[in-house]
Formats: sequence, C-alpha cells, structure tokens
Amino acid sequence: MVFPQTLIDVGRQALAILAPPPDLTVSEWADTYRQLSPEASAEPGQWRTNRFPPLRDILDAFCEKGIDTVVGMMCTQVSKTETILNVMGYFAHQDPSPMLIIQPTLDLAETFSKDRIAPMVRDTKALSEIIADSKSRDSGNTLLHKKFPGGQWALGGANSPVGLRSRPIRVLLCDEVDGYPASAGTEGDPIMLADERTSNFHNRIRGYFSTPTIKGMSRIESEYEKSDQRHCYLPCPHCGFMQMLEWERIVYDDDKPETASYTCAGCGALIDESHKSWMLERYDWRAHSKSRGVAGFHLNKLYSPWVKWATVVAKYLDSRGKPEEEKVWRNTALGLPHEDRDGELLVADVLQSRRESWRENLLPAETVMLTAGVDSQDDRLEAVLLGWATTGQLMISARRVFEGSPSFPQVWATLDAWLLEERQTETGGYLKIRATCVDSGGHHTQQAYNFCTARAGRDVYAIKGADGPIPAWPDRSSTSRKYRGHKVWRIGVDTIKDILRARLSLTEGDGRIRFAADLSPEFFAQLTVERRVLKYDNRGRPKRVWVKPPGARNETFDCTVYGWAALEALRKLKRVNLARLSPPTPREPKSEAPQPRVRKVVKRVFGKSA
Repeated sequence: MVFPQTLIDVGRQALAILAPPPDLTVSEWADTYRQLSPEASAEPGQWRTNRFPPLRDILDAFCEKGIDTVVGMMCTQVSKTETILNVMGYFAHQDPSPMLIIQPTLDLAETFSKDRIAPMVRDTKALSEIIADSKSRDSGNTLLHKKFPGGQWALGGANSPVGLRSRPIRVLLCDEVDGYPASAGTEGDPIMLADERTSNFHNRIRGYFSTPTIKGMSRIESEYEKSDQRHCYLPCPHCGFMQMLEWERIVYDDDKPETASYTCAGCGALIDESHKSWMLERYDWRAHSKSRGVAGFHLNKLYSPWVKWATVVAKYLDSRGKPEEEKVWRNTALGLPHEDRDGELLVADVLQSRRESWRENLLPAETVMLTAGVDSQDDRLEAVLLGWATTGQLMISARRVFEGSPSFPQVWATLDAWLLEERQTETGGYLKIRATCVDSGGHHTQQAYNFCTARAGRDVYAIKGADGPIPAWPDRSSTSRKYRGHKVWRIGVDTIKDILRARLSLTEGDGRIRFAADLSPEFFAQLTVERRVLKYDNRGRPKRVWVKPPGARNETFDCTVYGWAALEALRKLKRVNLARLSPPTPREPKSEAPQPRVRKVVKRVFGKSA
C-alpha cells in the first residue's frame, strides 16, 4: 500500500515526539560533526567550542531540562549566527524536527540560506548525508525549504506573513529580532505569528537572538527581561575574584587604545588582555533573576576572543561626540540598548546663548555646501538655510518667512529668488543652495508639486513626511495617481528628528550644531518645542512618537528636518560626497538681480497690469 506523503510526514513528526532524547548536547554535536566553511569563517575547519568556552552554556541551553526558550542579547562578533547554525544542525541530525528560522526580511532569509546554510551543509558530512542539494532534480528542496528525515528547515522573513503561518513547527529560531517590523504585512506581530506554530508541541524550543537597539523599544531587551538574565563571570588572574567584564572598568592612557587593560573589581590590579583566554576557560554563567523556562544570556565584545580590547576602545574614541555613532557603538560593542533621554526638553535659551557672530551673508569658513528646507502654511512659506562642513557639522545659517498665500505665484517666485542667491563665506568664496526639500503634505499641495517638478534639475524635491523608524531618504520616489504624475519622496521625519535631537544636546565636537547670530528667540522656541515620548498601541506594543503642545508652532523644526533630508537626498542619490568637497575658491560675486525675475513671473501669470 502506498501512503500519501502527508500521512508519512505526520507519522515522522509523531515518531520524533515519542523518540527518546539524543545522547549528545548541542555543543558536543558541534565539536563532533560541525565544519566551518572557508567562505563563511575566518577559522575554517572543525568547530571547537573551547575557542570561546562561554558559548557552551548557550548552545546546551537548547537541550537543558525545563528550558523552552533561549534568549541571546548580544553584541556583534560573538558567534551569534554560528550558534543558530549549530542548533539547526543538531536538531536536523540528532533530534529531527520541523524548524522555522526567521530573518528580518525575506531577502535576508534567502541570503542566509545561500551564504551560511548551503556551505554548512556542503562541508558538514553529517548534514550533507541527510539533506539533498536543492539543485538536485528530485530533492524537493528549495532555497527557503530543506527537508531531512523526520523534519525540515523552513526559512522566512519577518516582513512576509506567508512563511510564518503555513506549517506547525517544534523549533523556532529568530535572528536579529530588533530588525523585525512591527507587523508582518497586515497580519500582526511576526514573533507572535511564528510562536503560534509551536503550540502543538509539548517539547517545543524557541531561540531569540539579536543585538539590541533602543531601550524600551528593543524586542530582545523585552525578551531578556523575561528570562533568568544570566551574566558571564570570569576570574581575576591575580586574586581569583569572579566578576563580569564591564566597560566602565576598562582603562587606557591619554586616548591611546593600545594601552587598554582591565581593572579588577576585587583587588584593583590591572589585568592584561593576554590573560583573557585563561579567564574564559574558567567562566561561570550566573542568573540575576528567576524565570520559569526562559534562559537569557548577555555578552559584550570585551569577552570576544576575536576582538581586542584596544579595538573596542578605538571604536569608542572614534564615535565619541557623534550621537548616531555612539548609539551604534553601545549596541554593537556592549550589547546594550541605547538609553534614550528624549523626554527631557531642550531649553531654547541655552541654545540661543550658543549663537555665533557669523550671518547668512558671511558664512563660516568651514562651509562647503548649503541645503534648504521649506514648509508651507495657509498665509506664508517658511524656509531654513543649512550650511555643512566636510566633517558633517551642521551650521543653521538663516530662517526666512515669505508672507502671502502660497496660492499666489509671486510668493513662490520670491522663494525661488532666495534659493538662487549666492552666499559668501569668510574665505571669500561663494556658494549656492545645492538641494532643497519642499513639504507637499500640507497646504497648497499642487503648487508645491508644480514648483518642485519645474526645478528638479536643481535638486528641488517635493517631500512628504512619514512617521516611524524608516530611512531618512527612500530608495525611490512615489509616483502614484494621488501625486498627479509628480515625483514625491516620502522621508523618515522621525529618523531625522532623532538625529537632530541628539545633536542639539552636544556642546563640543563635530556633532554639535552651530547657530548664526541673527536667529531669533522664536526660532529657538520652535526648534525645541517638540519632545519624544513612549506610547503604546492598542496591542500594547511600545512606539516612540514626537509630540508638541496644542497650539504651539514648530515650522522651524520641520524646515530644519527638511533641510537635513536634502543632504540625505544628495548622499543617497550619489549627487555629492560631502567629505570630498573643498571650500569655494575666492572670487568676485556674480551680479544678480532677483527682483525682475519675480516681476516676470507675476506678469506671466496675472498679466501686464500686475
């Protein structure tokens, strides 16, 4: 009798559930069978857990009695991906089960399959014997679905709901969960969707791994806080005192990374990095909390056998004073979420006191490029002029208000004349505005479209703000019917506001923002009126939103955001490389008379009597 394939699969799953547990742990399996591939590892050949001993407990937690969830809140370069691959190999070879491995996007899942899974299967004989090559005509395997006796690997993207709800699974592995979207399409939280697939298995096991992002918003931080919160303790080679490796105890001389060493919390002696291997061999994971069934592990880069303390210090020194880079360093080096203090309001008077002596008509010598942001209201247009140095330092150089309804062409013509003006720098050179973003999402949308489309050759862009954690500048413009044939660019206003808010707090370094002498108190009041707060949606998920008091004005802040977006447009579209620009060559100014241009536009639209 020939049984349908569905019955065969169900039978295999039943046998897998009833089968006795394997004799090997995950780390023992990896030490016995796993081969590292040359194109995916700096140390190809036989896997050796003792190369980084603390990984042993993380791997073996997947077969630890009473544990159904393993959480890894980790920095980069501590074998997080190899841990996932080892778990996949173990359950395929030793404890066959249906498995689902989720990456942030479907594209990343395909890349993971090609670049990491395929080489592992090819070079690990225990796996190549049970998993047929997807190129084989009768294998039934694809890039995102690979079968083996008793189970399968299914790969999915957190942005694609189809792969998250199509089959029951026993082992769920979620990689880089902080990169997951809030919803898989329109179907809800991707982790919750995938977790539902495990409910039929009494012996299910789930693994969540990621580098954290922002405190209070980080998925991996949330999962780690539900765990028993294990930290890795190492002994001092001088006194034997067991301690976690913490950044605050790293010391070095006068910004010289090569002098980095560690201060023992017990005896105060300096520990040289040459002792790290000895210390790692004597590790001890200690839980800092109680949890039923959830083992949580935290690792920072100070533990990594592949990264020197001097390298961690050097990266820190490079990021110091640059809020965006400091955030990345904290996430990727310390494995900790960035502590966001945006609930604190900036004080307008403090920023106003930082005004300098230069003005719009005589810009700082460091200025190599200008951008502008324009906002429209019922009775006026407003614009802010931004100057940029090769280091990326921002100099807010002017605010202009063009009175009159934007339904009248002369208001736009006056703005256009201002955009075409040349501004002199302290070195005697002259600059024109290189790119401009004009808000088309509010008042007088059609007029904004017409203005920008006619000046696309001057990098004047019609933009519309989009909330949420999206890129500052999109990969492509939108040209749907509602934009009436015009190109409109949806920019990540929240993303830019986050950067500006961090930079406004700085008082030194290239990251700080500088201000022209004649910027008004009203300018600074609007620049600081908004604050970012944490709110929860109707499903209880946290999200950060920017808010302003009812009735308050914020055009200055919006225009500055749009001016920053203009810089991002030049970067993304590869129009300009800011770091390679040179100060303008000194010369005499061009004689321009913008006023006749305004009269010409008005006459063309309203007739000679205008």
